[in-house]
Amino acid sequence: MNTTRKYELVYVLTPEVSEEGVADLHSQIEATVARFGGQIEKFENWGRRKLAYEIGPHKEGIYLLESINGSGDLMKEIDRRLRVNEQVLRHLVVRVDEELRAVERARSRRQAEAQRRVARGLPAEPPPARRDAAELDQDTDEGEEA
Repeated sequence: MNTTRKYELVYVLTPEVSEEGVADLHSQIEATVARFGGQIEKFENWGRRKLAYEIGPHKEGIYLLESINGSGDLMKEIDRRLRVNEQVLRHLVVRVDEELRAVERARSRRQAEAQRRVARGLPAEPPPARRDAAELDQDTDEGEEA
């Protein structure tokens, strides 16, 4: 699990936490990331917002987002630390590198198709009506194989 992956960490703090408390928690996460050899790409403080539902006595929370490059072990440690921290109401870690890879594959397929069309003397993009028909043909072909 030492491969580097991209994660997004969103956590909600109690509304009583001061700006110094937010900075202190962020510095603790930074220290953990540095200790495990990861890197924080982005940190955003979304500020105080109303919660979708009450969590205990709290109707509001301070939302924070961090994009982290690191290993699974790093994220396990951050998850463990956030679970025991009483200032954290909720947290969520999502691995986003798979979605980015799928988007890149789709983009490269579209570019390859456009190059093939140009090589045959056609416009790079098919007309909208033909594109919809081509997608429908692919869907019915896939259904026949199953």
